[in-house]
Amino acid sequence: MATLVTIKSSPIEDAEALQKAFKDAEALHKSVQGWGTDEKSVITILGHRNVYQRQQIRKSYQETYQEDLLKRLESELSGDFERAVYRWMLEPADRDAVLANVAIKDGNKGHVIIEIVSVLSPEEVLAMRRAYHNRYKHSLEEDVAAHTTGHLRQLLVGLVTSFRYGGDEINPKLAKTEADILHESIKEKKGNPEEAIRILTTRSKTQLLATFNRYRDDHGISITKKLLDNASDDFHKALHTAIRCINDHKKYYEKVLRGALKRVGTDEDGLTRVVVTRAEKDLKDIKEVYYKRNSVHLEDAVAKEISGDYKKFILTLLGK
Repeated sequence: MATLVTIKSSPIEDAEALQKAFKDAEALHKSVQGWGTDEKSVITILGHRNVYQRQQIRKSYQETYQEDLLKRLESELSGDFERAVYRWMLEPADRDAVLANVAIKDGNKGHVIIEIVSVLSPEEVLAMRRAYHNRYKHSLEEDVAAHTTGHLRQLLVGLVTSFRYGGDEINPKLAKTEADILHESIKEKKGNPEEAIRILTTRSKTQLLATFNRYRDDHGISITKKLLDNASDDFHKALHTAIRCINDHKKYYEKVLRGALKRVGTDEDGLTRVVVTRAEKDLKDIKEVYYKRNSVHLEDAVAKEISGDYKKFILTLLGK
């Protein structure tokens, strides 16, 4: 595994960063003063700042104007544009906590919670759960448990509370054994769902990938396609989502984007979620997957389906 190297900035670089944050905060303050908001300035500034710079701007704004920039933007902006800017301004762990809470309140978006905890690293999941504690004063798992039942509850609570091993080691014998267990567990829905839950919520992602590959080799079909044939209830749909996210999250996100843009009435929540959460991670790769699948650039597809300041902001995050 790669070693994380922390590069310390010099006092001069720190001073320059603080000065830049102050100037950005000042410009944002001017953009929300008087009659109407200068949305173009908001997009130009925030759409071109990384997560560290955005937090510095927010801190500088608070210190200079004794006001939370996030709350000010929330009151000045509206609709999908406001939601996109708000989520972009949050730190990643806090953003994921908000997305999870919104999914719980919605009642039928368990796939969003599965997506979050299946794609994030173990440390990132832990940070998100801490952020959830701080923001909502109770745990993510208790909220998930309170809004689900049966095997779906077991799966979701298991995924949310899992702290997987993050190493690259693989046990081929275990992969063979658990590929067979998964086959029996999802076979015509007569198997033991608890075994599938145990495997998906405890094994490392590397081990699970080996198990999914062995499943395909032994049974002549991918486990996701097998589940798709049987995914008529919420539990099996959730299993399918978890496995897709673990197996290849970039392809999963491409499908979310495709569904968001091609449905009757754009799914702005899905579009915003993918663009905002992946913009500083692997959005470039997801865009390439989208183009290969659809023969259309994601930016062009987005430009046709949405409008206004929301469109300008999303295209900015897409690099247009």
